Amino acid sequence: MKIAVFSAKRYDRDFLSAANAGAGHQLSFFDVPLDQESVALAAGYEAVCIFVNDQANADVLKMLAAGGTRLVALRCTGFNNVDLKAAEQLGIKVVRVVTYSPYSVAEHAVALLQAINRKIHRAYNRTRDSNFALDGLMGFDLHGKTVAVVGTGKIGCVFAKIMLGFGCRVIGYDKYPSETFTSLGATYAQPGEIGAKADIISLHCPLTPETHHIINADTLARAKRGALLINTSRGGLVDTEAAIEALKSGQLGGLAIDVYEQEADLFFRDLSNTIVADDVFQRLLSFPNVIVTGHQAFFTEEAITTICETTINSVSEFAEGRPLTNEIKAG
Repeated sequence: MKIAVFSAKRYDRDFLSAANAGAGHQLSFFDVPLDQESVALAAGYEAVCIFVNDQANADVLKMLAAGGTRLVALRCTGFNNVDLKAAEQLGIKVVRVVTYSPYSVAEHAVALLQAINRKIHRAYNRTRDSNFALDGLMGFDLHGKTVAVVGTGKIGCVFAKIMLGFGCRVIGYDKYPSETFTSLGATYAQPGEIGAKADIISLHCPLTPETHHIINADTLARAKRGALLINTSRGGLVDTEAAIEALKSGQLGGLAIDVYEQEADLFFRDLSNTIVADDVFQRLLSFPNVIVTGHQAFFTEEAITTICETTINSVSEFAEGRPLTNEIKAG
């Protein structure tokens, strides 16, 4: 099949090409994201391969269908950027990567937690200037602290297991409780328990209308004063303006994020020689107790290999008329 790959970086080209070696699909790589301006590039391609910040709304899908596209293959887990109802109406199948390496994201969340707690980012900058003073670098022991895991799927469970290994008490919240989570020795929180007791809150749930801004002014006001917030899931889970106000007041003790609600205009590109006009993002970066990474939690060799192999396998299933293992449909 002919596949148009959008938002293609060097690693996408390398790993997708390697995964495709035995499949023989025709891959065309485009640096630009898929949107209404770039969709014309997909004309004549039976499949498009897209990433987290590509747009597959109803208008884009209509243009894809008109150009002959019959499959949208997401090389990621989240699918909030795809209008599944419109895709179904147009006869376009949608597949995703259901799982790749839960360890990659969970381990990055732990890295962010350790960095924001022990002020690693500040210490790194100081020592490069031969400043070895310890003032302002004090953190706290993770051992004995209460960690709240919001979203107890595969990634949340791996994160919980790591936190239990530190000697933390782990409580969770999920609309759909997991036996795996409780079998680790973690428990599900009682109403109000996360706000009252959690020293650390880590987000691992998908972005849905129900979870949009699950962290907001109200939930932050009810949080334990000085709690740390970690988000390696989706930017839209956090009301950034509310988080900024909580940081200013000290209600939030620190924020470490790998995702940002308006990241589509920032992440996965080099903007070091430009002025970033996003005032909210710039305000975030002004806080000494904020760490931002550019949506790299998934970025390990093992995870990218699995993502690309799964994506190519899904395209092959479609091309050969086999059942689509990783198909997603409108609910």
